[in-house]
Amino acid sequence: MIVLVRIKGLVGVRQDIAETLDRLRLRKKYTCILVDEKNKNLMGMVKKVRNCVAYGPISKETEEKLIKARGKKDVEGKLKPFFRLHPPRGGIDSKKHYPKGVLGDNKEDINKLVERML
Repeated sequence: MIVLVRIKGLVGVRQDIAETLDRLRLRKKYTCILVDEKNKNLMGMVKKVRNCVAYGPISKETEEKLIKARGKKDVEGKLKPFFRLHPPRGGIDSKKHYPKGVLGDNKEDINKLVERML
């Protein structure tokens, strides 16, 4: 599983990227979703929005903490497909790509980032 966390807002974002973020259910800043990396269509969408999100493989422990802390159920009792998070404690550098910042394919530090946002 891959976790996508939206870092940037809508100001100055091209229309096609804003539409892709909307289709991924990343409509607000600091929301996240879980994506199966075997789905080629979703992975193409991830590559398109890599300048607005931080993404990477999520560990089982972090995934369990995320679902326990932020998982909300809808009217039918199903888990909602996105999670709303807090801004990260300690701040982030949202203008630079990994390894200097958090944007893009953040392989090692994505679990630390998600835990700081719970």
